[in-house]
Amino acid sequence: MSKHPFIPIIVGTNINAYNMAISFHEEYQIKSVIVGREPLPFTSYSTITDIQELHPGLHDPKIFVQFLREVAKKYRTADQKLVLVGTDDLYVRLIIEQREALQEDFLFNYIDEEIMNAVYIKKNFYELCAEHGIDTPSTYFHSCRSDEPFTERVLFPVIIKPSDGVQYYRHPFEGLQKIYKVDTYEEINRIIQMVKASGYTEDLIIQDFIPGDDTYMWDAVYYADQHGKPQLITFAQVVLQERAMTAIGNYTALITRYHEEMMTKLAKFLEAVGYVGYGNFDLKYDERDGKFKVFEVNIRQGRSSYYITQCGQNMAKYLVDDLVYGIEKPLTYLDEHFLFTVVPKAVLNKFVDDPSIQKEISSLIRAGKYGNPLFYKKDRHMKRKLYLLMRQINYYKKYKNSKD
Repeated sequence: MSKHPFIPIIVGTNINAYNMAISFHEEYQIKSVIVGREPLPFTSYSTITDIQELHPGLHDPKIFVQFLREVAKKYRTADQKLVLVGTDDLYVRLIIEQREALQEDFLFNYIDEEIMNAVYIKKNFYELCAEHGIDTPSTYFHSCRSDEPFTERVLFPVIIKPSDGVQYYRHPFEGLQKIYKVDTYEEINRIIQMVKASGYTEDLIIQDFIPGDDTYMWDAVYYADQHGKPQLITFAQVVLQERAMTAIGNYTALITRYHEEMMTKLAKFLEAVGYVGYGNFDLKYDERDGKFKVFEVNIRQGRSSYYITQCGQNMAKYLVDDLVYGIEKPLTYLDEHFLFTVVPKAVLNKFVDDPSIQKEISSLIRAGKYGNPLFYKKDRHMKRKLYLLMRQINYYKKYKNSKD
């Protein structure tokens, strides 16, 4: 299957999985094995991810381990190791929780369960940030095990979101949103009751809303090798994010920046807590006090993290050099000026309001310093071209409708 001493096994069928698959293909001309619950067009309409192993019960921990063992048996050879990559929170969490069972067959670089609970559960994460001098928005936690209404004194509007995203999405309900922006105590308590009724039992976060459009949002990606030594830190300004309420927080376009002070601060923070592997920060700039406020760190690369590969620091190479070849590297501060986008230029032209950002986008496009990973040139699947055309049209409609 490959002349390399490893085979990538990517868990997930989404856009993040596709971006990781392109990274492996670009660097090593290798096709990844895609493992998932169901086919999605990102990865099923593709000539570089046409090796798929699907099981509808993959969210179940026992099935997850059993199925991955079957995949290992099928693909592993005496002279090839299997590099395991998760592409959403649930799969990464399962890999971490089932570490002992999986490490017999796979190489992977993820934090242990104790660090996962410290950074993934928001209440713990904000306590950790306070200890290490990382700024966060003013935040209250309300337990869904409590029958008391929320009465803490807050300034409206506020944002409500789950502290434990994996448990939250395991209990879908009508009206589910990734975040809720509310203006009254009545709305706060209505949402608390609605979420509780779904079966979610962990904390809800009730948080100060930081003003500013999409361009006030920022993204940073960190990679530390399996020994906890930092190897990469990036910083990027969001240009647009998804408009659907279930997908807010997913970035559709961003521009890479260099901000040495923040990059150093974030890298030192994760190094101090013993973080390994990829971590993806979501931040927002608060012009009221001139500080970047950290919302969370995702325990994996994000779906827009492919800009790292586009800027010459291939995401897959970091994993392979570390896990397969054991190569030590100094910390790289990504210092490129690049536009990552999954939306068409027409959407950027029409729906980015900031004139200076608009001008910068035009300049980067003219200079050829932009890219959309979905249009990977070496992927020649015919159905894919039609799917992507329809997706681009739908993106325009989505942003237009959200403006109307």
